[in-house]
Amino acid sequence: MTYTIRPVRPTDLAAVTEVEAICFPAAEAAAEESFKARIAAFPECFFVAEADGKIIGFINGCATDSKTIYDEMYENSACHRPDGAYQSIFGLDVIPDYRCQGIAAALMDHMIEDAKNKGRKGLILTCKDRLIHYYAKFGYKNMGISKSVHGGAVWYDMILEFGDQKS
Repeated sequence: MTYTIRPVRPTDLAAVTEVEAICFPAAEAAAEESFKARIAAFPECFFVAEADGKIIGFINGCATDSKTIYDEMYENSACHRPDGAYQSIFGLDVIPDYRCQGIAAALMDHMIEDAKNKGRKGLILTCKDRLIHYYAKFGYKNMGISKSVHGGAVWYDMILEFGDQKS
């Protein structure tokens, strides 16, 4: 299967909102208004995977000086710091029909490379316990249970620091 990874465009708003609704429970999914604010505030930190003109997945998050994600970051795009030390990951979404084909990994690799190119110290994300091993494959380290209570779920803070990477 052929797909491309490219920066988000304002015209992608409806499609990314739909992908999010497919990939996350309603309590955890970002709303269209949130995506609109993210696209306006940090399009340089938001990438989509596209196949045959259809958005099949995406990765996004603001830049920050924090080593962990806090709940306000999800809804307040003013938390974005263009020169922030860390690239956060708010969501890594791939619709079910396109999973298990390396698309999520390609999106994550793209975001990691982009963060390195921007001179960031690393990346941060939160995930559920069942995904800790997945993110560990990229070099993320589990920092324990997060203070985030987003969507009423239990989240784990994960961090990938470039100083930890073996080149």
